[in-house]
Amino acid sequence: MSGGLFVTLDASALERLGNLIGAAGKNAPQALARAINHTGDKAKTQMTRALTAQTGLKRRVIVKALRVNKASPGALTYTIKSAGGNVGLKYFGARETRAGVSAAPWNNRSIYPHTFMKAGWWPYRVVKSNWNGQVFERTGSKTANMDRFQKARSGLFIPEEMVKGATAEAFNSTAAADLPGRLEHELGRMLGG
Repeated sequence: MSGGLFVTLDASALERLGNLIGAAGKNAPQALARAINHTGDKAKTQMTRALTAQTGLKRRVIVKALRVNKASPGALTYTIKSAGGNVGLKYFGARETRAGVSAAPWNNRSIYPHTFMKAGWWPYRVVKSNWNGQVFERTGSKTANMDRFQKARSGLFIPEEMVKGATAEAFNSTAAADLPGRLEHELGRMLGG
């Protein structure tokens, strides 16, 4: 992931929390990890919603692409990672038209000329089951008098989208607003209050 998302707390929140952390002693890292994980999960939910709207991908695709490493008492970091490169047009509500495939990356529906999802000549197009709904484009070369083709890509990279726009704002605002209160709650619970 290029860049990253970081949460900062104001000095007054840190001062108040410092006293609670001191009182919790050796149990403080466990309470801090719980607070970070609780807040991180909430922020991830908001981030997933924003990323779905920002990219035009279905929620289940976004959820499958995101991986979380939760905080522990020894490592107080909540990390959201995403693998994956240039997302295929298949995942953007692709449908074949005579002019090319219509798909909606970034929630902006466009026609991609010279792309296709079915085999055969118009109007006798057939679905090829082993193509799995993928969108293809011709490469310009031939093999045994047949056109070669490759999967058509959107130009959208989930890791890049995670750290910009409404998605980054959703994560940062949720984490910054909820983390101080959750830290107080978890430390108070640890101290029996």
